[in-house]
Amino acid sequence: MPTPDELKQRIEAAIPGAVADVSSADNVHFQAVVKASAFEGINRVQQHRLVYAAFEPGELGGTVHALQLKTEVP
Repeated sequence: MPTPDELKQRIEAAIPGAVADVSSADNVHFQAVVKASAFEGINRVQQHRLVYAAFEPGELGGTVHALQLKTEVP
């Protein structure tokens, strides 16, 4: 099972310059706030897709059962 720190590292590696704050009470249901200049000028759906690209196919809904996501431009 992934940890919040592992998800943080993966998100930050997938989006250069991103800063992610990831938490979880059970390492299955996660909350993440991701700030990145890469989000500037794109809509929220596109922002979320950039974050989702950090995960393997089937991982979201699998080992990462839920990801509550908030994206922001710094």
